[in-house]
Amino acid sequence: MKKTLGHILKYYLIFNPATILFICSIDGQVKQVGKQQDEPDTLSAVIHQNRIIEYPGKPLLMSLVLPGSGQYYNREPKWKTASFAGVELVSIASWAICNSRAEKLKEEFQSFADKNWTLENWVTNRFTMSNSENNGKYWSQFPALMNLSGTHDLILVLSGELKEEYGAFVSSDSLEVHPDWAERSDVIVARDRHFYENIGKYDQFLGGWSDARDAWYWEEKDVGDTTEIIIKTDYKNNYLNQRKESNDWLSFAKFSISALMFNHVISGMDAVWSNQRKSSNKPKSSETIETDVSLLYNPQNIVGIGGLSITILF
Repeated sequence: MKKTLGHILKYYLIFNPATILFICSIDGQVKQVGKQQDEPDTLSAVIHQNRIIEYPGKPLLMSLVLPGSGQYYNREPKWKTASFAGVELVSIASWAICNSRAEKLKEEFQSFADKNWTLENWVTNRFTMSNSENNGKYWSQFPALMNLSGTHDLILVLSGELKEEYGAFVSSDSLEVHPDWAERSDVIVARDRHFYENIGKYDQFLGGWSDARDAWYWEEKDVGDTTEIIIKTDYKNNYLNQRKESNDWLSFAKFSISALMFNHVISGMDAVWSNQRKSSNKPKSSETIETDVSLLYNPQNIVGIGGLSITILF
């Protein structure tokens, strides 16, 4: 997701200025052709100074690409242009700050897990913690703690002779049959995204934390219609808090991207509205109101009529 947000931001930073320059160059060329075809006189100069914008396409595109530029083109008040441009800059800055903070916290909680969760601890505690007790319950009473295989697994990376026999990658379920692999140097756990998620989310992997033997505990969590038992250690709980904080900052970064996109859309809509409002001030030979009445078709109606449409143009 981080890469996706980064690509979106780069798109705006690179594509926006280039598109604005392209639009301006086309506009300049059109004006140059107009000057070559018609010799300007006093009347045309007055009309140019008090031009009436009739086509909203250009300010719309400008605002969609760079918020505030359409308002500048429409000669709107400076505060309006500055507002849209300010929201754009604040959104980009917020994204950069929040994303940087989330990445730093991610590195910290991953480093914490690398130091305090090991494959050897997980296998050892699986087979030697059957008599450990906490608050009236024993380790052996929790099926998730008494099995290395379960609903989720980790990826083991093999090398040497094991690689030739079993392949480069195997599931951690293999440790139920080969618990001695946990102590071998040619067997390591792949510390990928799933690893960092699983060791904090599922009780099955609790035994891997270095304080599991002496500091494991269980607590009840209300999940609505029932009560769920969660098994933790101090290290695991600390890890979960660090991970949550990182995800919170990442959510702020996503919100900044959303604000950035909405700013483009709102600026474009405002540019069109302002454009049409100015165009409506053009002198007309006669003030007329156009009306149109039509029937709406409905295939489910026997007579085919589904309603009445009334349009008023003024």
